[in-house]
Amino acid sequence: MFNNTAKLIAGVDEVGRGSLIGRVVAAAVILDYSKPILGLSDSKKISEKKRLMLYNDILKKAKSWSIGYAESTEIDEINILNATMLAMTRAINNLSIVPNYVLIDGNKCPNIPIPSKSIVKGDSFIHEISAASIIAKVIRDRQMLELDSIYPMYGFAQHKGYPTVYHIKNLHKYGIIPYYRNSFNPVKKMLNKRTY
Repeated sequence: MFNNTAKLIAGVDEVGRGSLIGRVVAAAVILDYSKPILGLSDSKKISEKKRLMLYNDILKKAKSWSIGYAESTEIDEINILNATMLAMTRAINNLSIVPNYVLIDGNKCPNIPIPSKSIVKGDSFIHEISAASIIAKVIRDRQMLELDSIYPMYGFAQHKGYPTVYHIKNLHKYGIIPYYRNSFNPVKKMLNKRTY
């Protein structure tokens, strides 16, 4: 699809878009084709053990990698789509090497001054995007583990902030804490009830 030897291609993906709490985390990765990484795939489709091995491999072998965040307050202010684009832009800007082409997972590209292309499910077959998905997933999962150590009753280590039945039950039981996205249901519904 692309002449990889002629371009510095950055792959970009995000994790945490559907979570009720915390940052949306985007990663950008420029691979070094002289140092192949075997087993790259969508981070959600590989085991945690393999994901961590690949994460360490990417850190060692990539030409450049970086992270960009959008905080929960920013998500509430500008909505999750715009916050995702902001996190991706920050990740691209944080690269130590400026790419000359950017491949984005999904169906929308952030507004950047670099030629870019969005690819639906690109994390399944574009290695640069797969690598970005792995970096973003490992880093966001670690952030959820940190939150779990502070608020163990919510079960963040288990559900990573996503709206599982278990999570919703604990949210109603223990209440809204900082880092929740107030614009997301059911957090928004709980806040609305408080006003009555």
